[in-house]
Amino acid sequence: MKKIINNPEQVVQDMVEGIIAANPNTLKQVPGTFVIARKDAPVDGKVALVSGGGSGHEPAHAGYIGKGMLDAAVCGEVFTSPTPDQVFEAIKAVDGGAGVFLIIKNYTGDVLNFEMAAELAEAEGIKVEKVIVNDDVAVEDSSFTTGRRGIAGTIFVHKLAGAKAESGANIEEVKAVADKVVANVRSMGMALTPCTVPAAGKPSFELADDEMEIGMGIHGEPGINRSPIATADEIATTLIEKILEDYNFSSEVAVLVNGLGATPEMELYILNKKVHELLAEKGISVYKTFVGEYMTSLEMAGCSVSLLKLDDELKELLDAESLAPAFRM
Repeated sequence: MKKIINNPEQVVQDMVEGIIAANPNTLKQVPGTFVIARKDAPVDGKVALVSGGGSGHEPAHAGYIGKGMLDAAVCGEVFTSPTPDQVFEAIKAVDGGAGVFLIIKNYTGDVLNFEMAAELAEAEGIKVEKVIVNDDVAVEDSSFTTGRRGIAGTIFVHKLAGAKAESGANIEEVKAVADKVVANVRSMGMALTPCTVPAAGKPSFELADDEMEIGMGIHGEPGINRSPIATADEIATTLIEKILEDYNFSSEVAVLVNGLGATPEMELYILNKKVHELLAEKGISVYKTFVGEYMTSLEMAGCSVSLLKLDDELKELLDAESLAPAFRM
């Protein structure tokens, strides 16, 4: 195992301290936790947004903390859900009196632990609402989930729900936007190589040098099939066709071409070229495109593509200011 770490058992602690050191004017660590929050949290009268999950997906989720997006992120151990008490500490740290909205990716541990934390918060008089993101069209159930997995489409939920909260909306209005995004976003990914969880010290699965896996999850969960490595155009076609089979993207869309940790931007842009060609052939207009690493899987080589169907409200929220380190606009 070749990694730039110290002790494999304390990678999350070291990472959290490093994130704070890089953003001392905008972020803070909640003492005694792996919770990172806005430096100015709690913001009085504003609905606060909390997300998180297992570490190893950076910049998700701490990179999306800031004005216009999240108020806090809970960093679990690598590929492991944060505990309910950590999520509860995040909720308490950012509650400004208008309630706290939880954005949860659909993994069994995340759903259970965030919901337990919500119950603890409600027992203390904090109003909590939530959305569960399940944008991955690859498989219906996996070793980590009941139902579809939540992957990179989650970033659109952070951005648009965050913009709605920043505008002064109440928690019901924030939830309505988040629900709309979840209903209108679809994603699918693929992998070329495995990744290695530091505490395990060995790759989490095996792929031959001439193999790729279509539909693989961000924790290495099995996808639809393994096949010989294809061209960028063929990969883009496979991903887009599957997404379009699942949902009618008949109007303007936002596109997110996401790298999984070890895919050069050159390759992501080559893939993006074909994605745009395929959408144009279907008469689907692209309003805005994002290319880069938004939700990774340690050092896994591969990518995912997400499409979000837009209306006027969602376009306005997508264009709103964000000061989060990984999503400045």
